[in-house]
Amino acid sequence: MSEPTAETKSVMTLPREEVVSPLTGEPIVQYQGVTKTFGDLEVIKGIDLALYPGEKMALIGPSGSGKTTLGRMLMTLEEPTTGTILIDGEPLWQMKTSSGKLVRANEKHLRRMRQKIGMVFQHFNLFPHLSVLRNVTLAPMSVLGLSKEEAYQRAVEMLTKVGLQDKLGEYPSRLSGGQKQRVAIARALVMQPKVMVFDEVTSALDPELVGEVLEVIKEIAIDSDMAMMLITHEMDFARDIADRVIFGAEGRIVEQGSPEAIFEQPESERLQSFLKRFR
Repeated sequence: MSEPTAETKSVMTLPREEVVSPLTGEPIVQYQGVTKTFGDLEVIKGIDLALYPGEKMALIGPSGSGKTTLGRMLMTLEEPTTGTILIDGEPLWQMKTSSGKLVRANEKHLRRMRQKIGMVFQHFNLFPHLSVLRNVTLAPMSVLGLSKEEAYQRAVEMLTKVGLQDKLGEYPSRLSGGQKQRVAIARALVMQPKVMVFDEVTSALDPELVGEVLEVIKEIAIDSDMAMMLITHEMDFARDIADRVIFGAEGRIVEQGSPEAIFEQPESERLQSFLKRFR
């Protein structure tokens, strides 16, 4: 095998590989040797990563580093090429037969596992022909089987939490980008997931609207014991909200640690170079 180049060494180095979450207990999410390939392009290269109950984990890194793909695999929108993802100790993409053999998961298994995960995307993906209230109550009624009254109560509670209690009857076309994203957050929260994935939720917003959405997520993080995976390019936000920060590049975890360690004492040349862009 040829000697790794300096660039390759920086990507493969895990200076804080012993760092784990400050929280204790069994992980609620585990990636074990996960890879993902699109054609000839390997975008995830053997990731091992755990998210703990109640932990707020920020994933940072350059565009194309595989952050969003990690979130999409957790949401069953992309299937790993190899490796295993566990939720609450149970395989996400495999299931056990009556004889105990692991086989590829069927749609029933995926639907059940999917209910444990919520995700807010870069683009709001609201139904334009439905009011704010109907956008938020649709999934609790159709997926969780809640009554109209139960779904309404839960939706009003979550829309109040994101500051939109006065917009129940409005349609998405009459909302600002920040308001649409807050509706999307309420829609995910109303399902009461165990894990919430926020995927670059401010990247499609006008700069003046970014703050209102980040403030809502901060409040949710403070008030909730829900585990959160925050995929973001907002470095100040990651520093403020995360228990642990994961820096990835070229499909690998390069460095991880507390926000103080990552942002004030980066060890790898790759992370040091990345952070210079934000100073």
